[in-house]
Amino acid sequence: MLTLYHCVSARSFRPLWALEELGLPYQLKMLPFPPRALAREFLSVNPLGTVPALIDGELCMTESAAICQYLAARNGNARLDVAPDEPAYGAYLNWLHHGEATLTFPQTLVLRYGRLESPERLQPQVVEDYSRWFLARLRAVDAVVANREFLCADRFTAADISVGYALMLADYLGMGDRFSEAVRGYWQRLQQRDGFLRAMQAQEKAALAQGVPTIPAPLTGSR
Repeated sequence: MLTLYHCVSARSFRPLWALEELGLPYQLKMLPFPPRALAREFLSVNPLGTVPALIDGELCMTESAAICQYLAARNGNARLDVAPDEPAYGAYLNWLHHGEATLTFPQTLVLRYGRLESPERLQPQVVEDYSRWFLARLRAVDAVVANREFLCADRFTAADISVGYALMLADYLGMGDRFSEAVRGYWQRLQQRDGFLRAMQAQEKAALAQGVPTIPAPLTGSR
């Protein structure tokens, strides 16, 4: 049985979404955000105190895009991955890691200095600068989804999960109304997928059952 440690709508939503798309059995362990401060026992699982953490036997993985790649590759019959001998393999890997390395990074600064810090440490200029940084990087996504339903291989893959989560977080941060028409349409298509809807329901149900708040706590005193 796979075990996923998850905070509501954090990066760990990527592997949760992948698990639901693949139809794999798993245990979902919910943590308050930020777990490094509010769930200190989790440090024995991941010393960094960050989510996700996926446990598969003796294996522990902590990178959201890597977990999606792992799950997709290990469960190839579901076609969530792209095989090395397919023409779209390079594009698949590029988009899979683009979602985290290029798109999610600036959003962490928008989240921290726009929502999570104490009032005296909020930085509106940082929020605006890195919001623009993120939106500028969406031009690459726009160029593809303006003409295709999904990012690569003419089908939904783990790359769409990786980039789709970045759009989910951007929507939460109030940037959804600044998406281009093509990106907005792409994000709407992703949200209509059964796997996405099941993942949303799973995290809400688990959070309620495990008594975990759905709103992140301020970072004050937790660094």
